[in-house]
Amino acid sequence: MTTEEEPVSADERYVVGVDFGTLSGRAVLVRVRDGVEVGDGVHEYDHGVIDEALPAGARLGPGWALQAPRDWLDVLRFAVPKALAAADVPASRIIGVGTDFTACTVLPATADGTPLADLHPARPHAWPKLWKHHAAQPQADRINALAAERGEPWLRRYGGRISSEWEFAKGLQLLEEDRDLYGRAERWIEAADWIVWQLTGRESRNICTAGYKGIYQDGGYPSRDFLSALDPDFAEFPAKLGHDLAPLGGLAGTLTARAAAWTGLPEGVAVAVGNVDAHVTAAAADAVRPGQMVAIMGTSTCHVMSSDLLAEVPGMCGVVADGIVPGLWGYEAGQSGVGDIFAWFVDNCVPARYNQAAAAAGLTVHEHLTALAQEQPVGRHGLVALDWHSGNRSILVDHDLSGLIVGQTLATRPEDVYRALIEATAFGTRVIVETFEASGVPVEEFVVAGGLVKNRFLMQVYADVLRRPLSLIGSSQGPALGSAIHAAVAAGAYPDITSAAAAMGRRVPSAYVPDRRRADAYDSLYEIYRGLHDAFADGRVMHRLRALR
Repeated sequence: MTTEEEPVSADERYVVGVDFGTLSGRAVLVRVRDGVEVGDGVHEYDHGVIDEALPAGARLGPGWALQAPRDWLDVLRFAVPKALAAADVPASRIIGVGTDFTACTVLPATADGTPLADLHPARPHAWPKLWKHHAAQPQADRINALAAERGEPWLRRYGGRISSEWEFAKGLQLLEEDRDLYGRAERWIEAADWIVWQLTGRESRNICTAGYKGIYQDGGYPSRDFLSALDPDFAEFPAKLGHDLAPLGGLAGTLTARAAAWTGLPEGVAVAVGNVDAHVTAAAADAVRPGQMVAIMGTSTCHVMSSDLLAEVPGMCGVVADGIVPGLWGYEAGQSGVGDIFAWFVDNCVPARYNQAAAAAGLTVHEHLTALAQEQPVGRHGLVALDWHSGNRSILVDHDLSGLIVGQTLATRPEDVYRALIEATAFGTRVIVETFEASGVPVEEFVVAGGLVKNRFLMQVYADVLRRPLSLIGSSQGPALGSAIHAAVAAGAYPDITSAAAAMGRRVPSAYVPDRRRADAYDSLYEIYRGLHDAFADGRVMHRLRALR
């Protein structure tokens, strides 16, 4: 029998992965030798997404999306112990913990890591800005215009435009709208790094968020001269960021006594360098080799892919050296709204009789609409939609764009629109894949992860629209499993992420294959989609409409 004093054999070692999502956090306990998930726990955030008013009552403007740091700590206090209890594995067998976060979710803090939200709870800019905080679009527009005017070389690494979701746009918004608070913010830190700080007691910054969300390229951030041209007080902004960046899979530190008391994990176990939810999922799917594009599909979709080629891909979210695995270029693209669009439609546009019919059949409204939609042949509804209800991340990088549905008549039914919205998100993904390949970065395998993999009809639509097979991740908890894989590397159980992913990650190759007849029919609809996409890409119509709100 193993005791705490005896060494733990390789077959008995475990790691914990903790995934901090948009509405909840999940912890998973994973066996190191083969990636088997033996226990999990979930904790819903008490505050969820703060997008209308602060807890203290102050109203928020359009496009705001905030979170509460205390909610994240509660995941450590509740979800991790739940996972340990479910697994019934002695804590002494756990050798490491890894974490991942949504990004760019960023917060202002003091030099010791205290969130300004704890000190100034009545001030909106003191709170962490969630990834889908889009109120910094004017600042992003100014950054892009100035960078293009000056020919800043880093802009090409982001497809020609940086996003309002990222660190510099949100930081500039803080400066311009609350200069006093900006001065009090000694740190501007990704939640992915802040949570690791709480676990280890040591500040660290990871190469992934710095590169993709912090415009860190070729050893540095945008120049002081450039930032000063935006606002003289913005010149020293990089001093609030990290400079000694840590590699993915690296050891950030060890678990403190305080964090051990929160989690029930042994003090002193390895804590992996922080990471982003989408990027760790590539390891969970064992898809970290060149040409394997992983689409993490949920409320939004993030596309990540490693490659040994460096190219400028229009509208990509970024290409970062060592951004997914050390030694390769990591590419990222994405769609701002996918599952969110389907949820919006169900919540706002479906008659009561559909809800009643779904309940009578023992189905959710989504399942009922899917069942009706999949009975139709391709194109029967006569609709084409643009999937820009949350703006367009790739390839247009404009969060002030909006959704569009063309072809509706008095005969159009809810299932018609629901299907058209599903198809629109697939068309948006095809635009991204085609843009990569046209730029000389081949996509050899398309791997799907995330909550939407459960919708078999949606998966088949994507296979048909993309005209290529879809591989599926072998876990329903991809980010948490990916974080656990990184923990195993940080603890020394594997020499690198690639070997750990091969042992612990899993996917089902070619789980869905395209039907040639449907694919041919979708080509015609896609041609119409591209026409609409290009016609409305300049934003002249949609920006004017948005200004009326």
